[in-house]
Amino acid sequence: MSSNLDNTIKKVLADDRSDENDVRAATAPHQRDFPYDREEEAQVTRREFCNFLGLTSAALFVGAAGFAGKAAIDARDTPQLSSARIEGAEALAPGSSLNFRYPTDKDSAILIRTLDGELHAFGQKCTHLSCPVYFERSHQRLECPCHDGAFDAKTGNVLYGPPPRPLDSIKLDVRSDGAVWAIGREAGSSEGLI
Repeated sequence: MSSNLDNTIKKVLADDRSDENDVRAATAPHQRDFPYDREEEAQVTRREFCNFLGLTSAALFVGAAGFAGKAAIDARDTPQLSSARIEGAEALAPGSSLNFRYPTDKDSAILIRTLDGELHAFGQKCTHLSCPVYFERSHQRLECPCHDGAFDAKTGNVLYGPPPRPLDSIKLDVRSDGAVWAIGREAGSSEGLI
């Protein structure tokens, strides 16, 4: 079988019309049916290709820089959130929690009165995949049931699990009449974490 293959290869290479020897000679009989003039073919030089590549890269960089600049400007303009009274916060017993909505009706939050009587409030979305966290009374911490994450009830810092940063904190104001008001929200920062 290998001798048949060798003979076929020799026969193809010996043929004057074989494209292995001369492409133009092999395609000449078909030029009338498929008119294609190689001399008119647009050749892209290495310099032209590099210029195109450089200009395209520069355009993409300028576009990305524009988006980054807009994001930086938008980040500086923090919207002013309105104050909202947290109903039922005055009667909250030490070592318990209360769910409320802040800053909008779509944003869930949790208020915690620790065993020492201090009040702390956080956004209720886990920073891993936005599952709702809950206050675990027996351990006095916020836990995420989706992927076993946990947060400190006083600071919102990650205790363990996959969350990449602390919970968003909600600023509180306890008024002279004992009413508790939510007055702002701050994104949890991963600065200072290991």
